[in-house]
This record gives sequence, C-alpha cells and structure tokens, in this order.
Amino acid sequence: MDLRKLKKLIDLVQESGIEELEITEGEEKVRINSGNRSPHMTGVVSPVAPVPHAPVSVQPVESSPSPDQANPVDEGFVMKSPMVGTFYRASNPESAPFVELGQSVNEGDTVCIVEAMKLLNEIECEVSGVIKKILVENGQPIEFGQPLFVIV
Repeated sequence: MDLRKLKKLIDLVQESGIEELEITEGEEKVRINSGNRSPHMTGVVSPVAPVPHAPVSVQPVESSPSPDQANPVDEGFVMKSPMVGTFYRASNPESAPFVELGQSVNEGDTVCIVEAMKLLNEIECEVSGVIKKILVENGQPIEFGQPLFVIV
C-alpha cells in the first residue's frame, strides 16, 4: 500500500470521527485507530420508587377432574416436543403418516417431523408401546415441551 493511500485513510478516519478502520489488500493489512476512546452514554437513568402492593391471599380450590378432562399423563407415556417448530405427521404431503392411532411403535422409531428454521428434524419415539392419542394436528405450530403423543 502506498504512502498517499495511507495518508488519505488517516485523514478519512480523523474527519469521519470513527474510532477504528481496518483495510486488507491482498497480503497487506492496515489498522488505523483514531485514539478517540471516549465512553458514550446514551439515555438517562432515573431511580424508580417501589410501588406498594396489597397483600394477596390465595385459597386452594379442590376439584376432581371429570372423565372428559382427564390428564393425558394418567393414560400413559406422554411424548413431548423437543423443540419449537411446525409438526408434520409425514415426510411429505404425498407420504403416509409415520404413525397412526393404535399402531405399535418401538423406541427409536420416527414418529413425526418438526420443522424448525427450515430444517426438518425427525423425532424418534422415546419408548415402545402403542399410539393411544395424537395430540397435535398436521402442520400445526408447536412449542418446546408441548405434548405430541400418548403412548401406552
């Protein structure tokens, strides 16, 4: 790099107010530091007084779930989503679903696909058993830890 270019770069850094400029040309590398390392503060910090809260009392309510509202955990192993994404029962729209209600599955069998960030992740069964319930619709967005299947 010639001296004239270097002088122009130094002038550019000083005039622009930037702190540092690094240029690489082939095997040559130049770093120009303006030396203006003054801390910049943005915003204003103001103390906030705490807001008093009235005491709240919570009284437990005992209720027994009706048979229609039974917890899926009581019915067998609940397989949950290992990630956030979109749930798919088959590898593509023309293919048959990986599993159906009443189908026997073994640990390690692929039971669905979760698409996350344009990546298709095959989800494997965690236990052996029979698919008792499919708790998610095909193409539905799902959350981490959301129940997907009940396996007995």
